[in-house]
Amino acid sequence: MQWANFLANEAATNGLSLEQTAAFAKYFKTENLGKSETKLASELNVDIVAFRKWIGEVYDKFAQNYPELAISNSRDKRQKLQAFLNAKYNSELDILKPLAAMKLLKSLVVRERLQQEAWAARRICKFLGYLPLALELVGRYLDKIPDLSLETLLKRLEKKRVEHEPVVNANSLMSYEYGVIEAFELNWEQLDENAQSFGCLLSLCALADIPLSVETIEDDQKQQLNKKAIDDLLELHLLQQKSKVIYRLNPLIRQLFQMKLDKSSEADEAKTKFAAMMLEVAKLIPQQPNPEDILNLTPHIPHITEVATNLSQYLGDENLITLFTKLAWFYQSQGLYQQAETWLQQCVELTQNRLGLEHADVATSLSNLALLYESTGRYSEAEPLLKQALELRKRLLGEENTDVATNLSYLALIYESTGRYSEAEPLYQQALELWKRLVGEEHPNVATSLNNLAALYCYTRRYSEAELLLKQALKLRRRLLGEEHIDVGTSLNNLAQLYESTGRYSEAEPLYQQALELSKRLLGDNHPDVAISLNNLAALYRYRGRYRKAKPLFEQALKICERTLGISHPTTMTVRTNYTSFLREVYN
Repeated sequence: MQWANFLANEAATNGLSLEQTAAFAKYFKTENLGKSETKLASELNVDIVAFRKWIGEVYDKFAQNYPELAISNSRDKRQKLQAFLNAKYNSELDILKPLAAMKLLKSLVVRERLQQEAWAARRICKFLGYLPLALELVGRYLDKIPDLSLETLLKRLEKKRVEHEPVVNANSLMSYEYGVIEAFELNWEQLDENAQSFGCLLSLCALADIPLSVETIEDDQKQQLNKKAIDDLLELHLLQQKSKVIYRLNPLIRQLFQMKLDKSSEADEAKTKFAAMMLEVAKLIPQQPNPEDILNLTPHIPHITEVATNLSQYLGDENLITLFTKLAWFYQSQGLYQQAETWLQQCVELTQNRLGLEHADVATSLSNLALLYESTGRYSEAEPLLKQALELRKRLLGEENTDVATNLSYLALIYESTGRYSEAEPLYQQALELWKRLVGEEHPNVATSLNNLAALYCYTRRYSEAELLLKQALKLRRRLLGEEHIDVGTSLNNLAQLYESTGRYSEAEPLYQQALELSKRLLGDNHPDVAISLNNLAALYRYRGRYRKAKPLFEQALKICERTLGISHPTTMTVRTNYTSFLREVYN
């Protein structure tokens, strides 16, 4: 395995993020070992603080999987990780001693067969470079052809080397991999066309665990074909099974399958098929995944990422924006905003380059990126993107369009967040009237617009107007969405805040409690929205002098925010400020 492939495999195995993987690969790339951290950070276009932070996080992730790394002081961590990687790389080459290679071959082939041709067996081991993977492949091959002599096998291997040496050299594979290549070629010929195609399709997956469940295939014939292909690949050691539905391709086997695919006439068809498969999985990612969603989707994310990174040209124009947006939602829902931003920025760039500047999906991608900036308090970056998206949508779709209504609300939110209430109010009102005209009075988006305008009235102390709108929104959401919906929780929370602002604490408390329990049920105990509900209820207890009830809620809220959003996130800072102020009040 080449060093670059080894690093990629280690990054995937240890669950590194995109930023961590980039820093990891850059830091430990052979030609970069003599460069300073400042130089490496500059080549990645990041500051040195961020680069060092990512490398530190990389070490921590490796230390979780390899306890021997955990015992290290801060000064020698990176040197220790370098030594560890070198040792692991060399061990994974697994160039065995001749006797050990013979012992491995004996475990794979009938003993009598080797005894009859002991000299040929030793020559085969040497020809294969004493590599366990090559020996495993040859052993499986011999098992499929019990009457084949070892002398004949050696001749076939030698013939394969002559045939494929130019291909090997053209693909820059290193000499110690030769034995695997010839063994792979022999096993490839044992596969039927269906198994060959299936192996090539799997090679498009990322260097990560591959979730495969044929039981989900409704077509019985296709299910049986896929099951047979998997069994054939497993039998020849071209695929490994980690658990009932989790498989893995050896990095070199993956590369050899990819070489086969690239030489075939079916390469584009296979890549289009794989991209479509991953798109369908990506479509399952909701805008606000709950913990169960995240658990179920996590094994698929590396492979969706592989399509976004290397195969986006095989997605149709109409689906281009979907894959990147869904990836961003997956990360954003967990508070991983840097990863989400990367995908949304790529989405903007890709849609502009591929679809042209005058396209509705460009407006959507701009709007999505702006919303991420808004959620992290980067209002000055969000505003121009939303204005650009709004003008583009009006130009392409006309004034009477739902996307225009949504965009108006988003821009109003930016104005509201920056205290520009007089600019926000007419936009919220325009959005509300537009939604009513386009979808009617009985629609969730009307409820959202009512809620948005009410929040603005609260900020400007127009409480009687706000209360009327909030009650309308809550009633409408309950009727349209049911009691168990996160938007109902938002309405409960907003109405409670209004009651609190007007000193109606006894009315606010049960609503805060209902909102908190609902968010826990729907989002899990460790979601940022749960932290906000905890903070709100704690603040109410504080104002009422119920300090013993407030303190643990503030502590829980801050812990959740720091874990999911990071210590510098605006929401985390707000919660921390509230908690600090509470402590000063109580203990001073």
